[in-house]
Amino acid sequence: MDVKELDKAIQEIAKRRNALAKIDYSNPEYDDLEEELHDLEDALQVKYGEFLEDILQDVHDKYCPDTDVLYPIAYLAKAYTVGDKNEYTVSNKEGVFVEVDSIPGKDTKLVIVPNPLRVILNVGASQQQVVWTAK
Repeated sequence: MDVKELDKAIQEIAKRRNALAKIDYSNPEYDDLEEELHDLEDALQVKYGEFLEDILQDVHDKYCPDTDVLYPIAYLAKAYTVGDKNEYTVSNKEGVFVEVDSIPGKDTKLVIVPNPLRVILNVGASQQQVVWTAK
């Protein structure tokens, strides 16, 4: 599996999601941008879906075995922050809710973040833990 190409594909989706978040539905570019986003998401699922589902299954098995694995697209953030070196981060509000037995009573969410490609476990309002990193 070409992890660099996968990372680039997720970065392109992140860029489109960020662009969509900045404009209003009434913007004439909105529909075209949304269509591009859906095409990129579909292509990601077709090309990398099984690979990502295997990674997510491993993460679920280790951290949240009682929670079902969803399609990988669900684990992508609605919005990403891009730093100086094109490093992506997300807020703790992002991700798919999961039940982590070892962290009862806290909101816990899994989210896929690119560059470097990784899966982050968001815990509560301020804690983040990298639970998988591409090699």
